[in-house]
Amino acid sequence: MIAPIVTKPEDIPVLFVEAWNLRCADYIADLFEENADFVNVVGIWWDNREAIRKAHDYGLTVIFKDSLLKLGKVKVKHLSEDIAVVHARMQLSGQSDLHGKAGTRNNMFLFVARKHPKGWLCVSAQNTDIVIGAETHIKREDGTLQAVDYRDRKN
Repeated sequence: MIAPIVTKPEDIPVLFVEAWNLRCADYIADLFEENADFVNVVGIWWDNREAIRKAHDYGLTVIFKDSLLKLGKVKVKHLSEDIAVVHARMQLSGQSDLHGKAGTRNNMFLFVARKHPKGWLCVSAQNTDIVIGAETHIKREDGTLQAVDYRDRKN
């Protein structure tokens, strides 16, 4: 095991960011239970620790090899003594781009954590992009997604 023992659930995003910036997929995987789930920003769903490790190993060596992940606000909601939901704002820069330079992305992580005798582990995680000024997406006929805001629309 590479990751340190997680003594409180709010440490999970802290350690996730550290592991990401070290480009260490094994460290990321160690934060998860064996049968954990992880859903990425485009809805790809991995359903065990090894799949999570493999996906992050690929991502950190190809897509995000020069990236920097920064942690923002973290909020914990305890559902019980041994179950917690952790929301964490993050910012990602330096993503590899196929055509030029990629911009900085803001995202929201949701971690569901369970307390074990040797510390907290993540049961499930989901990563979502934050799209400033948008309420939802519309899928266009050509298959592209467009961020939209209905608030100023006249009915």
